[in-house]
Amino acid sequence: MDRRDEHVVSRRQAFRLAGTGLGLAVLGAGAWGCGPEETTDVSGGGTTAAVDKGGDAFATPSPGAAPKALWQQETGNDNLAGIHAFAVVGDMVVVSGDPLVGRDVVSGEEKWSRAGVAIPGAKLIIGGGTLYLASAEYDGDVVGLDPATGKESWRSRLGEEYEQPRPIAADDRHVYVLAGILEEDLSSPTNVIAAIDTTSGKIAWREKRDTGTEEFGITAAVVGGRLAYTDFRKNVTVRDTKTGRQLWTKKIGRSNYYRFAVHEDLMIVPDGQRLRAFALASGMERWSLANEKATWFNDPQVMDGVLYASDSAYGMWAVDAGTGKGIWHNKDLVGSAAEAWQYAKVGGTLYGATEHDKNGGVHAFDTATGKLRWTYNDNTGDNQKWYVVAAGKRLAVMHGKRLYALPAV
Repeated sequence: MDRRDEHVVSRRQAFRLAGTGLGLAVLGAGAWGCGPEETTDVSGGGTTAAVDKGGDAFATPSPGAAPKALWQQETGNDNLAGIHAFAVVGDMVVVSGDPLVGRDVVSGEEKWSRAGVAIPGAKLIIGGGTLYLASAEYDGDVVGLDPATGKESWRSRLGEEYEQPRPIAADDRHVYVLAGILEEDLSSPTNVIAAIDTTSGKIAWREKRDTGTEEFGITAAVVGGRLAYTDFRKNVTVRDTKTGRQLWTKKIGRSNYYRFAVHEDLMIVPDGQRLRAFALASGMERWSLANEKATWFNDPQVMDGVLYASDSAYGMWAVDAGTGKGIWHNKDLVGSAAEAWQYAKVGGTLYGATEHDKNGGVHAFDTATGKLRWTYNDNTGDNQKWYVVAAGKRLAVMHGKRLYALPAV
């Protein structure tokens, strides 16, 4: 199955898909969770219990044994939003889906629920403490929600010229969107990248993208006054966030799927067998790290100046993000088919969620040595992505339509 995110289709485009059989199912959430003092053992066996009563003191599991879940709940996750399906904002855990639900990260208790506010595959884009979503009314608006309450706190009201703008990144000043420009015949052959002012809700700038450029498949990040993004056509592009002016663009040898990494003034992308670091301002290549023969890097993430990435041989790498020098290369998982694709770090432990479930789940690695400490798995056999996000001294973890909290031990 292709790893790319699904293309969200507006109602205005629906008639063009008639007869193709293309459709998306919106999956609702039920109630099967248990509270923090009523934990079901859904871990991989041989675990040390860690009952959470709201404190931060957790038992350390014995070597090789994973901790037990502190709580578990069902979600409305539709498995379409990729890396942006899951967010922790303050003490709130939010999962893309319908209804959109905010849960307390300590107790798992539902704090708010909003039905009909998130389109299928909605990406949870956070900027300036606001959660931005494409309007579920398909009216050309972008909507801002308060993550603490789920209530609408902002709306763009761009009008019908813009065909379903989709947020790709945000900062304190702007929400950055991709949008088609709607023609009289309801087609949208032209698409733009635009910045919406978070004060006025109006377009601050917009730039036409190259003819034939797709309106989806964009991975973006804002750093140091630069908007950087990649796409499925193997382009790497950087723009000035104030003006939208394109600073540089270049081709790489392999499409980027989930994320690239940023560190200080560098943008670091996986390019097949190499990791490549480009200067954000100029596009000049600063360093390159080659993998073993016929082995490619997966999507990287930088935390505390260290870049972490898995590879196609199921190895794990830690690399100095500034210089590209390797720190360690772990091969404990070679042959397991359970490489990590999303990471969180708490203290001296790196947590990696696997792309699929086969003998995977959430891996815990010692950040100093790379040694695998334990692997948490819920034993459901669901072959969906795992997700992990740090939440203080806890981990918010998602697998398919199940949401868990683990102690970060």
